[in-house]
Amino acid sequence: MLDSAQLDYNDCNRNLLNNPITMPSKRQVYLDYSASTPVDSRVMDAMMPYFSEVYGNPSSSHRYGRAAERAIEDSRETVASVLNCRPSEIIFTSGGSESDNLALRGAAWRARKLGKAAKLITSPVEHSAVISTVEQLGLMMDFQTQIVPVDRYGLIDLAAFGAACEHGGAVASVIYANNELGSVNDLPALSRIARSNDILLHTDAVQAGGQMSLDVERLGVDMLSLSAHKFYGPKGVGILYVREGVDLTPAQTGGGHEAGRRAGTHNTPFIVGLATALQLAHMEREARNACFRRLRDSIIDAILGRLPDAELSGHPRRRLPSHASFVLNGIDANALLMHMDMNGVAVSSGSACMTGNPEPAETLLAAGYTTEQAKSGLRFSVGLGTTEAEIDYALDVLIEAVRKLSRLRREPAS
Repeated sequence: MLDSAQLDYNDCNRNLLNNPITMPSKRQVYLDYSASTPVDSRVMDAMMPYFSEVYGNPSSSHRYGRAAERAIEDSRETVASVLNCRPSEIIFTSGGSESDNLALRGAAWRARKLGKAAKLITSPVEHSAVISTVEQLGLMMDFQTQIVPVDRYGLIDLAAFGAACEHGGAVASVIYANNELGSVNDLPALSRIARSNDILLHTDAVQAGGQMSLDVERLGVDMLSLSAHKFYGPKGVGILYVREGVDLTPAQTGGGHEAGRRAGTHNTPFIVGLATALQLAHMEREARNACFRRLRDSIIDAILGRLPDAELSGHPRRRLPSHASFVLNGIDANALLMHMDMNGVAVSSGSACMTGNPEPAETLLAAGYTTEQAKSGLRFSVGLGTTEAEIDYALDVLIEAVRKLSRLRREPAS
């Protein structure tokens, strides 16, 4: 899809996007790339013809449909080359949540039909698309569910996972890189355990997309979910990789799209955008990650050095290159986020789904933090175009906000 000559990427501080995030009246700094990324201008250029020129339905047999179908299949081949799999193993979906749902429901229903063990295994730090699906299958369809504990870093306990798998099951789902803590699980080790017990292994790789290896042969997974908007593609499109030989019962029925595994007219422009964004991320990964790590580490060093009550959450080394997360003991994260937003800085208290939620972060509780600590979680995530000057400004805003909130906490009530 892309000529390597187009991929001149030497300085990730250079703004590659034609439409940067700008807002009036005050300085604006976006440091929440784990929640979503803007669409790369090169991705926009690849998508545009499929809105107004190649607009046929890919399921139609005339030339308009065939042109759109060719774009879909070219995109499938591009995605497969990044994942080191067959094009036929790629299912296009509306995003990570649908991919997670299809993987879990499809595998669980198929296992029940075949009379296999109706057990679902997962961890307490999964994305809600996994946790809620497992809970619903357990409550409404009588599947056995087992939640495997995690350590202080939010990483799944391998011994406990092995024990959970001993008596077989339908499917296990373990997140590749945690969205709140940034910690990266050892998928090859988990895969060996699951396979030795004849259990399918699915991973939500949404946060890992664009930053970690997605080679499914090396990872050893049977199913893998991705969402384009995490790696500078459009929102509303994703993929589910399904290893050949794994048969899923479709959760969305209708036409025979995606070899009968997922009904619905293909979103040609967005699928082209996903494939382009994924290829760019794959080819530029080393350069991007080197820059992300430098910026991430500067955030970690500054916060731990300037805030004595701050604690790094997640694994200190096995973490996403773009991700820095903290527990700010004694600070209410929601008040902190409000102050930072008023000063033009966008960060997160955890996953995007939890922003503004006054309840303690379930991921931090599962990792062994207290309720009060779980209310003080803060996440920075850098991206293309993030500059050192922006980080310096954001850190100054953070330090001042923490000082104000600490002072208010110490003052006696009148």
